[in-house]
Amino acid sequence: MTEQASATRPGGAPAASTHTVLQRVILPRDTDPLDVRPLYLDEPENVHSHVSSRSAVTVPVSARVSFASYFNAFPASYWKRWTRLKDVVLRLNVRGGGRIDVYRSKPNGDHVHVQGQAVRSGGEWETVEFRISLAPFEDGGWIWFDVFTDDSTFEVADAVWATDLDLPAKKLSIGTTTFNRVDDCVGALLALGEDPAVLDIIAKVYVADQGTQKISGHPRFAEAVDLLGGRLEVIEQGNLGGSGGFSRALFESLEHSDVDQIMLMDDDIALEPDSILRASAFARAAVNPVIVGSQMLNLQAKSRLHSMGEVVDLATCVWRPAPGAVVDHDFGAHSLRETRALHRRIESTYNGWWMCLFPREVVEATGLPLPLFIKWDDAEYSMRALRNGYPTVTLPGSGVWHMPWTDKNDLSDWTVYFHLRNRLVIAALHSPHDLRKTLLKQGLRATIRRLLSMEYSTVAIELKAIEDFLAGPDRLFDLLRTGLPEVQQVRKKYTDAQTLPSAGEFPPPTLDSVRAEQMLRPPVHPVKIAAQASKALLHNLRAPEPAARERPQVNVPAGSALWFLLGNLDSATVSNPDGSGVAFRRRDPKVFRELSKAAAQAYRRLATEWPRMQESYRAALPELTSAESWRKVFEN
Repeated sequence: MTEQASATRPGGAPAASTHTVLQRVILPRDTDPLDVRPLYLDEPENVHSHVSSRSAVTVPVSARVSFASYFNAFPASYWKRWTRLKDVVLRLNVRGGGRIDVYRSKPNGDHVHVQGQAVRSGGEWETVEFRISLAPFEDGGWIWFDVFTDDSTFEVADAVWATDLDLPAKKLSIGTTTFNRVDDCVGALLALGEDPAVLDIIAKVYVADQGTQKISGHPRFAEAVDLLGGRLEVIEQGNLGGSGGFSRALFESLEHSDVDQIMLMDDDIALEPDSILRASAFARAAVNPVIVGSQMLNLQAKSRLHSMGEVVDLATCVWRPAPGAVVDHDFGAHSLRETRALHRRIESTYNGWWMCLFPREVVEATGLPLPLFIKWDDAEYSMRALRNGYPTVTLPGSGVWHMPWTDKNDLSDWTVYFHLRNRLVIAALHSPHDLRKTLLKQGLRATIRRLLSMEYSTVAIELKAIEDFLAGPDRLFDLLRTGLPEVQQVRKKYTDAQTLPSAGEFPPPTLDSVRAEQMLRPPVHPVKIAAQASKALLHNLRAPEPAARERPQVNVPAGSALWFLLGNLDSATVSNPDGSGVAFRRRDPKVFRELSKAAAQAYRRLATEWPRMQESYRAALPELTSAESWRKVFEN
């Protein structure tokens, strides 16, 4: 099929269309900060269009405005690869004088003009449609339209990307879980209720409330209940972590509703409601059932795309950006049109559950999440689903704002335990490689770096993570309730796990800033790295200066807390990545020796018992993920 425009529909109010809407052209809310505008409109610096509603915009005189933006361009290559669509229809209601031009991009980011049309409707509304073939989009590419004006303004309203296909209607449930984030959770519920089109497809909203501060006590909770019109069901349960909360939402959707799709989302997101409709439409149009994930935008810098798509590298069992994925891209600085790397289609293996949609048949065939409390449950679920033939697609243009993990303290706080234990579980279940040497090498290297950085509490809970993994799969459900308290009890023994409001709580550091700056220069050559490491090891075996226990030698920013600096100090305050306070780290040769010896023994045992643990976890997987096993947890 060639790229072409259909006939214009002149005069009067726009007539009803039989097209199925895939993606609405949307504009910022009145309450949105200005920095989100580039996600909706690509405007020159001297042009400012008038946004009159979420679906209507007026382009000023003598201007060119592009809709080649994150939320308004059409990610054609993803629809070509995964759905039944052969073409897509762009339908616009327009009024005034101007020109509409449709463009597409190639995988390398080059632009191709598809079709254009001049419009002189005066004061009457007119409907314009363009039909664009998806044939050229196998490896990448977007479609968008630009508006040009001359001597009059040009209004665009209720524009959509649509299809002639009769996609089956699907009922959707939304599942979220919260732990004392009452403001965030109620805010997300209110956002669900603000868009009638979204409410039309939502049948149920499940909230697993696991905190001590209940959302039912929030002053706007009743408003959320009214907006959701009887769809909301709040389930209060003990703190079972994210995996326990999301499993409850999946369980309730399967057991007590007839919904066709289940969407999980975090409680601390800022929601663009059309993302829900886009994910649902994509799943409805898919050739075969797929998990549809939404991308993560940066909640603290809203024009930034933080996560485009991710994969798990089973050779090392770490997650990372998908091949070709762009990380932390600022649309305010570089538009979609001019960023070539954003036009290549990428392949993800999983999607974070900040927002992710599952067809019912996928959950019925795959089971419920593993009882992991937090971390890795989303990645493991997609890997397990893929075994059954259900891939995960991370869909551009469907996104939510979420705090980026780069601003979290999960490299040294209590979550490190769950990172390591659950990573070992996933490696045992899914990696086809013999990971014994890899795990031993990675683990001992990380332990040495942490010990040189005076992160004794972190090493201690990592050793507990290995111990609990080696205890076998039978303990996982019990640890849902006891794991976190046990980890917190271990951390209480170490001063580096205790956070104080500010480095101002202590006397000024004894090391001058110039000397500290010199120590921050990292060794690069392998010989220099080895020499620096040897020097740091010897330093950590000597007794520290007594004064360093009360007065830090240096105040270290979070981004500079590296082993080659801290390994040569006796004490330091280290800031948390989120700026919430500092930890006072003190060097202790006795603890250094004890933890070094325990780590060597733990990793030696892990390598020895690895084959047996693989067999044990793989045999236990059906029971660990069954509805009946989770039912027992929920009923206790």
